[in-house]
Amino acid sequence: MDDRQLEARDAATVAHTLERAHDADVAEALNVIDPPAAARVLAALPFDLAVRALNQPELDRRARLFEHLSTDKAAVLVGAMSADQRTDLFRELPERTAARLLSAVDTGTRESLRALLSYPPTTAGGIMTTEHVVAPATWTVERTLTQIRAVAQPRRPVYAVYVVDPVDRRLVHVVTLRELVLADPTLTLLEVGDRRPPVTVTVWTDREEAARLIAKYDLLAVPVIDEGGHLLGIVTVDDVIDALVKEQTEDVHKLGGVQELDEPYTRISFGTMIRKRGGWLCALFLSEMLTATAMQHFEGELSRAIVLTLFIPLIMSSGGNSGSQATSLIIRALALREVRLRDWWWIALRELPAGIALGSILGVIGIVRIAGWQILGFYDYGPHWLLVALAVALALVGVVTFGSLAGSMLPFVLRRVGFDPASASAPFVATLVDVTGLVIYFTVAYVVLRGTLL
Repeated sequence: MDDRQLEARDAATVAHTLERAHDADVAEALNVIDPPAAARVLAALPFDLAVRALNQPELDRRARLFEHLSTDKAAVLVGAMSADQRTDLFRELPERTAARLLSAVDTGTRESLRALLSYPPTTAGGIMTTEHVVAPATWTVERTLTQIRAVAQPRRPVYAVYVVDPVDRRLVHVVTLRELVLADPTLTLLEVGDRRPPVTVTVWTDREEAARLIAKYDLLAVPVIDEGGHLLGIVTVDDVIDALVKEQTEDVHKLGGVQELDEPYTRISFGTMIRKRGGWLCALFLSEMLTATAMQHFEGELSRAIVLTLFIPLIMSSGGNSGSQATSLIIRALALREVRLRDWWWIALRELPAGIALGSILGVIGIVRIAGWQILGFYDYGPHWLLVALAVALALVGVVTFGSLAGSMLPFVLRRVGFDPASASAPFVATLVDVTGLVIYFTVAYVVLRGTLL
């Protein structure tokens, strides 16, 4: 729906239609309306519904909406949003719009924003929310429940009660909402649940580590503490999911040799798409020029044994495929903390025999293919076809083994020098293996066919 269509139907009418819709459906409806018109619909929605829609991760162009809202309306909405979604919004806003809104919100919201924006979005501090339930250790269950009812807010998640020392305010215990509801009302919070050290993270903990802890201990939220053990906020499971979806999307783009897309594919402009894809494509093209250089170096061998050119695509694709497989496996293992940097030697020792075995399988298939075509008369590879088949088979073993080793070691190298391992994209690995694969192929062919074809 564009502006002209929306002007024909009053924004208030559209907002009234959305009043009974689910929050996620409202966000989805706003996604399909042009930002200026969507901003008018948002402003016409009931306030609570508008806030809930803005808190939905499914709302794709939240920052664009705020660019078309009046400063007063935008400031009120910002103040009512959840702390973590509010922080995400300000990271997306243009600098001028962010400064304008920051000066218009209340002091408490401004201080909260500045504190949360000081942490990188890839850390627990960058995705945490400061809205949680805290109670002193001396409180009883009954008093805690009464307090929760008294100060309950729709945007404040109540997954657990975070129990702090009444003197130094350090986090000492966590009571889940289920434990709280089922406990004897006269018990103190320290007497509820199992007394074990709380599972916590710091503000600088990587968000993937926070996700791992939430999954490992089956939590709905993990508390974020400072060096003194004081509670600063919580990272909720939905925040982790949203963050990981963004991170996995970025990694998938990198693995495909594309810069991260900031918007859904269907809304990316043609110019942006060319810019995001062109850089990587040019870099890979320049790298592939080394393949032409390698072929020029073996021009003499090619002129004497034209039959070798028939298997160049086979050799190159097999090495690239094995390298891409190894890269994908190791990148995922690093992301899940299944392996560490210090495990590189163990990975190399594992991939070396794996590459030899996989290459041998392909080599046998290659020999059968060449022999079958020769014997059945589909193609004549010449009087030395057995040596040609042997050269192809041995080259496949070498190229696949090198591809597996290179593909598995490259993520470790990139992580060691401070780059994202996902940058070891499948096209990049394939390009690397293409060049070395040609060298291996022609070297093996020269050794095997010397004195016959070469």
